Amino acid sequence: MENNNSCFAELNNYTCSDVGLLLPLVNEYTWSVWTRATIYFVGLLWCFLGVAIIADIFMCSIEKITSHTRTIKVASEETETGYEEVEVKVWNDTVANLTLMALGSSAPEILLACIETVGNDFQAGELGPGTIVGSAAFNLFCITSFCVVVIPTGEVRRIAAFRVFALTAVFSLFAYVWLAVILLLISPDEVEIWEAVLTFVFFPLLVSVAYVVDKHCYRPKASKDKVNVEDNEEEDKELGYSNKLTNFLPWNKKSKKKKGREVGKVDEDRMRALIKELREIHPNLSEEDLVQLATARLAEEQPHDRLWYRINAVKQMAGNPKLNPQVNNRLAKVFDCLKKKELSGKLEVAETASMIEMSDTWKKSVVEFTAAQSAILERDQKVQVTVRRFGKLNCQIVCRIETIDGTAEAQKDYIPLKETFVFEEDEKEKTFDIAIIDDNDWEPDEVFFVKLSLDPDHESSEAAVIGKRAIQEITILNDDDPGTFEFEKPSILFKESEGKAQIPVIRSNGADGRVTLTWKTEDLTAICGRDYVGGEGTITFEHGETTKMLDIPIVDDQEKEKDESFKVELCDVDCPGAKLGRIRKTIVSVVDDDEFNNMVNRMMIKVNVNMDAMRVDTSTWSDQFRNAMNVNGGDIEGATNMDYVMHFLTFGWKLLFAFVPPPSLLGGWLSFFTSLAVIGVLTAIVGDLAGIFGCLVGLRDTITSITFVAMGTSLPDLFASKQAATMEKTADNSIGNVTGSNSVNVFLGLGLPWLMAAVYQRSKGNRFMVKSGDLGFTVVVFIVSAIVCLGFLVIRRYSKVFGRAELGGPTVPKLISGLFLFLLWIVYIAMSVAQVYGYIKAPF
Repeated sequence: MENNNSCFAELNNYTCSDVGLLLPLVNEYTWSVWTRATIYFVGLLWCFLGVAIIADIFMCSIEKITSHTRTIKVASEETETGYEEVEVKVWNDTVANLTLMALGSSAPEILLACIETVGNDFQAGELGPGTIVGSAAFNLFCITSFCVVVIPTGEVRRIAAFRVFALTAVFSLFAYVWLAVILLLISPDEVEIWEAVLTFVFFPLLVSVAYVVDKHCYRPKASKDKVNVEDNEEEDKELGYSNKLTNFLPWNKKSKKKKGREVGKVDEDRMRALIKELREIHPNLSEEDLVQLATARLAEEQPHDRLWYRINAVKQMAGNPKLNPQVNNRLAKVFDCLKKKELSGKLEVAETASMIEMSDTWKKSVVEFTAAQSAILERDQKVQVTVRRFGKLNCQIVCRIETIDGTAEAQKDYIPLKETFVFEEDEKEKTFDIAIIDDNDWEPDEVFFVKLSLDPDHESSEAAVIGKRAIQEITILNDDDPGTFEFEKPSILFKESEGKAQIPVIRSNGADGRVTLTWKTEDLTAICGRDYVGGEGTITFEHGETTKMLDIPIVDDQEKEKDESFKVELCDVDCPGAKLGRIRKTIVSVVDDDEFNNMVNRMMIKVNVNMDAMRVDTSTWSDQFRNAMNVNGGDIEGATNMDYVMHFLTFGWKLLFAFVPPPSLLGGWLSFFTSLAVIGVLTAIVGDLAGIFGCLVGLRDTITSITFVAMGTSLPDLFASKQAATMEKTADNSIGNVTGSNSVNVFLGLGLPWLMAAVYQRSKGNRFMVKSGDLGFTVVVFIVSAIVCLGFLVIRRYSKVFGRAELGGPTVPKLISGLFLFLLWIVYIAMSVAQVYGYIKAPF
């Protein structure tokens, strides 16, 4: 009986079997150490993905909570009622950033410290505190290093709200200095109740101070503030910034908006302006292309905070629908031109046309005759017709051409033509000769027609369309008169959206020789240069041509306006015998067409639907399950290969977390508490996985926490900062908030569990013991490295060598800066490892 009990005890007492709080779930006595280590390591990585995904849901609920608004009345002389209604946020931005949003980004680290302390019977552990310090080091050194390097060459990013950054940096350093003081100086190896209370109280104190600054209760004197602002404006102008520094300060951030104008919604005026900008860059974009580009442009214009970038980074990691729409490769050049135009303030259309080939943006080839009508003398015995192709040129097109009788008859007046021809790749023009029969009989002028069509039996017919000139009329003339020239009509109407007025000029009573006409325009209600491009010019009729189009560009300003008109007059002819007809002048009226207005309305609806689909929060459970079950939320066209890989890896987590209540319920609070509970459970599992893995491979908990666990919980922040660095014009959302989250981690992540443990141990008559050796040493190393890092950022800000900015700058200094900051993290890790394993010994 005793042998049986001994065997049973041995089976349940194997290597690292007593490390975890919840794990192992099964008996692993027969498993090899390295098999178990591999399984736990893979499980740790997979759980990091799970933590990131549920933290994403948690932050979406926070976004929902902090975005609540209320309507207030503000005095206004511009309205009839004497006031206007505006919506203001219920949550103060600064308070939200340092409370709920800080909790959202640091929830895994904070909960890990709390759960470890409670799970150890309110005894101090190494994973929680080590993860908090290690995460702070990774955020400050690695994220800053990465953000410095990823800025495109020649560009820089500066922290706009530098005083706010300085305030949070001071609090961050103070947090870790205070941690070192209580661990090493005041009560080594012990945290007393008053120390824990004070550590925790520093958190609401930080929030209060930041709130006071936000409400400008402590502002610099007016004169001094004015000088500082002007100085910074000069700096910003030199670096290409147009925004005033004060626009970025917390006390000047506007959180109110007019009622009825929703954030992320496009109105008619903005839609028209976007269409105008896009058509200036490329006039031949389809409506769907315009919708896609307008959605991407509007999404870029929306103000984003750190939370938005964190949520978007996690969505990209998990293969979920992105919050920033991506334009396809075909439209990428157009979108780049749009952004360059905004930066430079101007963009020449001719220059843009050279940047964007028509064949890149047109979806199909367009095939048509070069002229709608032509004439030929019977004695010339042949007429030449030309077919042109434009639009998509990188494909082969098969077409048909054939003649059709009019008053002229085939075989009697001309030789019929019917054949199939091919436009090879990049071929733009084809010519055909039609024989004319010259007889000795007198006949009046006769006509026949030439018809153009696609070969319906060839697959290329799907890649091409027939243009407006599908049929050409050919007149056989019997005299040598150069003809009479006049407009077809005394007045003509065009829509503004057509882009140009094509005014028909006809040639009658002969078509012999080459004749050039002179024309000029005259303003009526339309103004030359503003509404149309006029002046003076010439139009030439080649031998045999009977109709030509006089093209006058119309300026489509995409704005609602009254109908406008101008006059065009034929002035002179240069050929003896040629003369002007009766209709020498024509009135051109330009109208604001319903078709364009309808297109604007359709595009507004589509763009607003697209913007609504990019909300950070989901409205229903069905939305959550649809996003979980489909790659990129069902947008297969926009999905990348990495989206498929990450969807496969995270499918189980996404499906499981789809059961969490959506943030739209109960103002986001139900989702907040549910996801917080799930994060707690998953964090406990992560703690067990990390602890057992470290035990199996011989790593101390301190080293495991500052390396694997810290990196795993901070990777979403790395990707979020990278996005913010490349997308924003300033460095505030990329590195400006790093120091603030570091201080919150100490005050809340260590203050709360230590306060609970200290009170509990005192109630039991014991003291709350915290081994200060390894933890205290890593804190001191971090403090020294952080001071060096922050000092280096200040040097970069004011040094021309680095571009006078925290991020980016010239290539070589930028790479050196990134390497230096990364080496600070390597030094921090190396010295911590050396201390833990006894290679060096701290003097305290």
